[in-house]
Order: sequence, then structure tokens, then C-alpha cells
Amino acid sequence: MFVSRSMTEKVITIGKDADLFEAKEKMAQHRIRHLPVVDADNRLIGIVTDRDLRSAMPYELLKDPDLASAREKIAAQTVGGIMTRDPATISPLDTIQDALLMIQEKRVGAFPVVDNEGRLQGILSVRDLLHAFTNVLGIGEPGTLIGILVEEKVGQLKKIVDAITEENISFGSVLVARYWDEGKRAVFPYVLTNQVAAVKRKLTGLGFTLIDPMEWYLGQMPKHE
Repeated sequence: MFVSRSMTEKVITIGKDADLFEAKEKMAQHRIRHLPVVDADNRLIGIVTDRDLRSAMPYELLKDPDLASAREKIAAQTVGGIMTRDPATISPLDTIQDALLMIQEKRVGAFPVVDNEGRLQGILSVRDLLHAFTNVLGIGEPGTLIGILVEEKVGQLKKIVDAITEENISFGSVLVARYWDEGKRAVFPYVLTNQVAAVKRKLTGLGFTLIDPMEWYLGQMPKHE
């Protein structure tokens, strides 16, 4: 799935010459934490976050007995003075998998989405990514996640799919993940039913080992001496 299908297209933006109170008000009004900063041609020049504003408008300053003086000091600052210039961005033609890896690498909460000329097309947040993966994996529908440990060889996934479909059970999705033991994989079918006792018996009868999807990863982390 492309970023263009998952991003928020109607982006609230701000200019670099706006004061910090305007930025704070926009964030509060629209319940957002990231404000792309654009020029007159809608080209991205920076981004300001709620953390940037908290740093520039500390609570201690607003407690100043001379509140008017404190507000004047804050109002004298502009968005351009505190924004992150040339922030990490993503293309509308990148995939949500690309975005997930980038967010993990850059450790940011959102990416402005820009075209080849640097014009803002949208914004992709962690919330947008979660929504996209919920749709892709089919986990928005009621069902059960089954964890299965398998040998890494051809035909194993087909056996699992056949075993489940023979019980007239529909799939939401199937994920295959690495396992710490060499030559093994963890398979996670998300099935659209809560009645999974029969299919679990069938899977164990075929020689598969069932694992708890909620514990498998931490339980298999390498132990340091």
C-alpha cells in the first residue's frame, strides 16, 4: 500500500513568520502535534512540534508575575526560529512498509509527504500507519490470532492454510516472522472466528507446535550472559 493512500491529505500548516501563540492555538484547535512549515508556494521548509513549543514556552516563564512581559518575550519568537529545518520527509509513492522502517530509524512521530518539487502533499503519522496496517491485516474484524512454530521449508504454509480452510474458516491475514532457532519460522494466521479449538487440534495433529502470540517474541530473545 502506498503512502498516498494512507496519509492525511488535509494538512494544517503554518508560515515561518507566525508567532508561537498562533502555532500553539492551531495545535490545540485541531488536536495535532506536528505543524509543517511551508512557504508561499506550499513548499516544505520545516516542521514544528508540540515539544518544540513546550521548550520555547516553558510553564515557568508563563508563571512570571509580570505575565504581560512574559507573553511579549514569547510573542517575539517566530515559528521559523524554533522549527526543525529540512525535516525528514517521505514520498507519496513510498510504501507503508518504507514509512514504518523510516519512523523506527528516525524516531519521529510523523513524516511530511512531499512531491519531487518539495511541495507538501500530506502528512503521515504513526496513527495513520496503525490505521493502514489494521486494514491491511484485517484485524479490524473480530477474530483470533493463532501462533504456529514451523520448520523453514517449502510447503509448510500451504499445510496450515489447508488445515484452516478445511474448517470453513476465513482468513484476515497471515504473517510469517523470523524465529531465533535456526531453521524455524513463526507463522501467525489471523482467522475471522473465535471458535478455533478444532483447528488448533488439527494443527497439532499435523505436527505443528502452537505458540502464544503475546509471548513468543520476548520468550525467544537471546539471553545475555
